[in-house]
Amino acid sequence: MKKLVLLLFLCMFALGCGTAAKQSELWEHSTMYKNWDHLGFSWCGYKKPTLETGKKSHEQGWWGIPVELKEGK
Repeated sequence: MKKLVLLLFLCMFALGCGTAAKQSELWEHSTMYKNWDHLGFSWCGYKKPTLETGKKSHEQGWWGIPVELKEGK
């Protein structure tokens, strides 16, 4: 019984990782980040996106899960 539960857990974990990778477009590029600006935003800046980072994202062609800019902050 323990082996069955462990096997089910591992299958669900693998499916979850595959779904996250597909949504982030990770497999469509040769690198995880486009450049150093993209890396910095992905690690720290995504919590407080600005118009400047949105402009950089568009100009430099960043990929990944979109982050919405919250008005008034």
